Amino acid sequence: MSDGGLDELFSARDEPVEEAPEPVAKERSRALMILRNALLVIAATVVTVAGLRAGGLRISVPLVVVFFIGLRLVLFAVSEVAPPPLPKRRAAGSAASREAGNDSLRLAVRRWERNLDRAHADAEVYTRNVLPVLAELTDERLRLRHGITRQSDPRRARELLGDPLWAALHDPGRRHPRSRELEAYVDTLERL
Repeated sequence: MSDGGLDELFSARDEPVEEAPEPVAKERSRALMILRNALLVIAATVVTVAGLRAGGLRISVPLVVVFFIGLRLVLFAVSEVAPPPLPKRRAAGSAASREAGNDSLRLAVRRWERNLDRAHADAEVYTRNVLPVLAELTDERLRLRHGITRQSDPRRARELLGDPLWAALHDPGRRHPRSRELEAYVDTLERL
């Protein structure tokens, strides 16, 4: 077991990531690509000009050509900055991982559900896994909302947290809390 920090909470070590195979780059000649794009621009221009003239509208042919060249350049630029494909994950074999798919947040939540279930039965698991993360979350919430931590301004932090949560964070040797008390702690953190 580890100390249960935020890194562990948001890590996805349950499912190892496979390296994606290198995409096979098609060797196309530059001339073929230019010819293909030129034919697309010409075909689109002919269809557009014919359609407009059939409707009784006259438009400058060079303007239509410039429009379609610009459109092809935009499409080319967008294709160059496309995101890389997502890595494929190997099936870990558990029902939870098959159900969750590639959702790392769902996997982290399920891992925390298991940790909390075990913490109800074993006070040592609560002290080792749950309490340190609860303390980190508390400090982070205090820092984001009030610009303090429990160490930088203990008096103000205690006022904001209230005595029950303060006692739970600073007296790890006491009995481990019931579900109702944990819910009250989380409500206190959400209200910060």
